Amino acid sequence: MTYILLRDINWSTFGYVMLIVAALAIIFAVLIVLVSKLCDVKEDEKAKAVSEKLAGANCGGCGFAGCADFAKALSEGKADLSMCGPTPAQNKAEIAKILGVPFTAEEQAYAVVKCAGGTESKNKYIFVGNEGCIMQSTYLGGKKECPSGCMGEGTCAKVCPYHAIKVVNGVSYADKALCEACRLCVKNCPKHIIELIPKSSKVYVACSSHCKGKEVMSVCKVGCIGCGLCAKNCPEHAITMVDNLPVIDYTKCSGCKTCVAKCPRKIIKEI
Repeated sequence: MTYILLRDINWSTFGYVMLIVAALAIIFAVLIVLVSKLCDVKEDEKAKAVSEKLAGANCGGCGFAGCADFAKALSEGKADLSMCGPTPAQNKAEIAKILGVPFTAEEQAYAVVKCAGGTESKNKYIFVGNEGCIMQSTYLGGKKECPSGCMGEGTCAKVCPYHAIKVVNGVSYADKALCEACRLCVKNCPKHIIELIPKSSKVYVACSSHCKGKEVMSVCKVGCIGCGLCAKNCPEHAITMVDNLPVIDYTKCSGCKTCVAKCPRKIIKEI
């Protein structure tokens, strides 16, 4: 049976077919090599070296898709090292050396929510709808009568890749030990009441209202009334009143906590 099949094959035609197949294989192989050479994207060695020194959190807090994109932007001079919170200062110094740029070490920071209202502040309405502060803020600026009050819907907690934020009694709090200063909470808070302060700080202002005292007292039991006692009694002159709200200069603050003791509304919190 096999002999009959082999006898019926036109070996001349078969040979031509095999030659054509072989020729096509060679042509396609050459084309693949040429295309791979032409389309080859050479890896930026500087960006690669920078990427290896970054924290590798890929949190997106810097505004880029991940550490690889941030490293590329750094190598191209389109980003700044200060935009990354999780990377340790020692690594940043090494990155600066790779990039050939000056580096000044900054103290590690963490996020504080500048509000203490929560259940102590009045609501305009009972919110029923999709979860999240951003969604709620589209309805009359949120449920809180205080225009700067934390809505307590936990958007900051949801975006935090380090699980450093929790909502307690209707207001968010950040855990200093867990926070890596990635800034995602800062960027996603629709009220803009989260800021970064040095981890060595002993106190912070837990209010963001710039309203006058009478107006604050009508909507919140613990909001700052702008009395200025903290600024007047600070022995280091580290506190100034700006638009009815105390602002702490942490380069001057000694952590004596005089402001904590003197604040009648207890909105300057001890850390």
